[in-house]
Amino acid sequence: MAIAEVTIIPIGTATTSLSGYVAQMQQVLAKHTEVSYQLTSMSTIIEGPLDQVWKAIAALHEAPFLSGAQRVSTSVKIDDRRDKASSSAQKLQSVKDKLK
Repeated sequence: MAIAEVTIIPIGTATTSLSGYVAQMQQVLAKHTEVSYQLTSMSTIIEGPLDQVWKAIAALHEAPFLSGAQRVSTSVKIDDRRDKASSSAQKLQSVKDKLK
């Protein structure tokens, strides 16, 4: 399973507030039932099969254009571990275990 951190920034919008775009992108993600996702204050974490994660990212990148943005900057980090099952929760728990 792949874990991706995605940040999408619409550029050239009428306002400095981006929360409307973020809300729209969360609605887009809700339609991608093959992946799970978590909104954070700075990005969105997406987990699932790599091909489905890419499909979700492509849809997210397109969403601001559909709302009138003329330029969109998208940053993606992917952790695709194949030697054993992995998840955001498992990664966090591993660190917590080491802090004990």
